[in-house]
Amino acid sequence: MRHLVLRLSLAALVGLLVSVAGVQFAHAQAAKGPSGLPLPRFVSLKAKSVNLRVGPSVDYAVAWRYLKSGVPVEIIQEYDNWRRIRDADGTEGWVNQALLSGERTAVTAPWMRGKGEGIFVNMRREAMPNSTVIAKIQPGVVIKVGECNGDWCRAEADGTAGWVSQNEIWGAYPGEAFK
Repeated sequence: MRHLVLRLSLAALVGLLVSVAGVQFAHAQAAKGPSGLPLPRFVSLKAKSVNLRVGPSVDYAVAWRYLKSGVPVEIIQEYDNWRRIRDADGTEGWVNQALLSGERTAVTAPWMRGKGEGIFVNMRREAMPNSTVIAKIQPGVVIKVGECNGDWCRAEADGTAGWVSQNEIWGAYPGEAFK
């Protein structure tokens, strides 16, 4: 009898923990920053030269400098007109919001960089896994993203437009849909 009560108590505890974790995850997805926009969210670098600082002010040291516009970054925190960002490599720091754009871009499979010569992300004519491959994109390439439906993203790379699997890019959350 004691074992039955223990098992039922354990099952109830696991159920409670799972439901609390689900509520916390949903809350995290719905969190809004001081700007009123969701946190976290993806944006891209607007300027060709962007200083990544160790704190939210020009008084803080520059930790890194990006030298290309269009690089996707994730805003993870806001303070006044400063945004704490994270890039595809996991590097974090602060940039002024004026240097960021709402234009969506992504990096193709950054986790596969350096894993071999024959690894590509397939760009397809339609948003289906059996659709014709119209381009093979190397890991680490920045692409423009026009929309995502939760599984596929309409993207453009070097003048070619098509669909890439949302699971093979960094720049859109799993299941995220937008136009």
